[in-house]
Amino acid sequence: MQQYFEVRWHGRGGQGAKTAALLFGEAAMETGKYIQAFPEYGPERTGAPVKSFNRLADDPIRIHTQVINPNVVVVLDSSLLECLDVTEGIQEGGTLLINSQESADELKKKLAKTEGYKLAVVDASKIAMELLKRDVPNTVMLGAMVKVTGALEWDSALASIEKKLNVKFRGRKEIIEGNIKAIKRAYDEVKVA
Repeated sequence: MQQYFEVRWHGRGGQGAKTAALLFGEAAMETGKYIQAFPEYGPERTGAPVKSFNRLADDPIRIHTQVINPNVVVVLDSSLLECLDVTEGIQEGGTLLINSQESADELKKKLAKTEGYKLAVVDASKIAMELLKRDVPNTVMLGAMVKVTGALEWDSALASIEKKLNVKFRGRKEIIEGNIKAIKRAYDEVKVA
């Protein structure tokens, strides 16, 4: 049976969950991995809960289904803990990464499942506001995710993301530099409980 590394992203419309999944997938592809990066579409609108997914493998991926048992769950907005069970299906020994100013102990009170996985926390919104002047934590969370999962090699992941940002924000040096600083800061500041 083929082994996959799977990620489920939870966010709200406008926070960049789809973009984060695409950036992570493209960075993984540049390391020679086969990848899938896709959103779950529904009646998305700004502020509504949304999901995106990644699937990585060393061999071609032959399944095309939603990620049910992720190795990693990334939560871009901690207010989602009040309306969703973000721990649903997380693999034993997996990682739950949450953007929050609250401590891991405070967050555990809001989670349906509190054992069997690593809990990592970073205040990505604060970093985004300070460096990007907008509460769009998607790229910030990429830095934290690379650190806590070890799924990608740091230097190659950062170089890939920077290359993609240079294409997306061509000629907008302050946005590119701000995102790279934010990614690096999240890498340094993420805490694993």
